[in-house]
Amino acid sequence: MVDIGTNSMRLLITDGVGPGRRWVEVTGLGHGVETTGQLSEDAMEHTIQVLEGFSRLMSEAEVERRAAVATWATRDAANGESFIDWAEIALGVRPEVISGRREGSLAFTGASAGVDVEGRMAVCDIGGGSTEIVTEDHVISVDIGSVRLTDRVLTDRPPAPGQVDEAFDHVGAVFTGVDPGGTDSLVGVAGTWTSLAAISRGLTGDDPADVHGMHLEVETLESLFDQLLPLTVEETATLPGLDPRRAPVILSGALIAVVVSRRFEIDAVVISERDSLDGLAAELLALP
Repeated sequence: MVDIGTNSMRLLITDGVGPGRRWVEVTGLGHGVETTGQLSEDAMEHTIQVLEGFSRLMSEAEVERRAAVATWATRDAANGESFIDWAEIALGVRPEVISGRREGSLAFTGASAGVDVEGRMAVCDIGGGSTEIVTEDHVISVDIGSVRLTDRVLTDRPPAPGQVDEAFDHVGAVFTGVDPGGTDSLVGVAGTWTSLAAISRGLTGDDPADVHGMHLEVETLESLFDQLLPLTVEETATLPGLDPRRAPVILSGALIAVVVSRRFEIDAVVISERDSLDGLAAELLALP
């Protein structure tokens, strides 16, 4: 299973037993789409190289069923369909360009099977171009993510005077009307949440088990945002636990995480490495 995200390309190989094997490559596919409306040639070429590598890994593992999904950047870019044609050749299967609602549903399926939480659960998936808030019976997808917010507002690092307030106002406005709906537990999935959890622990490895199931205290999350705020991209890239390729957008991702956690009025976010890829795998494995 392959997820062609706005910022990261991800591969999961699994037989449905255990967590499977995972790979992540940050290619920044969606950088600039917000302003140009196009996927850049360089980003597409880099991404296709990564997808070709994923295809080789699937062949070596003798994967019997392949599937791929593509999210906001490909969905909104004027040349997204041409990119999908390239991706189909690279992967040997045509990626499904999915809506934010379907992306959220897959994330909930994957996360709900991966973590054990008390009471009514909501899943938050902060992507590059959109953010999904999902419960068992409701999906909300809003048009803001770590790449999109960086391109729209937080263009400088450290942010120029006024940019942070503008970013909080912008994200707060986007989330107006998002109702926690009696949620007891909030589960964070995807790269922003797992990266923030890893930074909080100063981790240097890349084993998903290091943060899976971790409770990231909201107080710690707020402190992480304050820690990131004065740093340049180059300084951010040196933080233990962070993939340096995420450095340009992690501040925006952290700001969105702060806004979401404040809205839900919870003490901690449960971190899950199981997400939309696991939801897609569950669908594929259920086929006859």
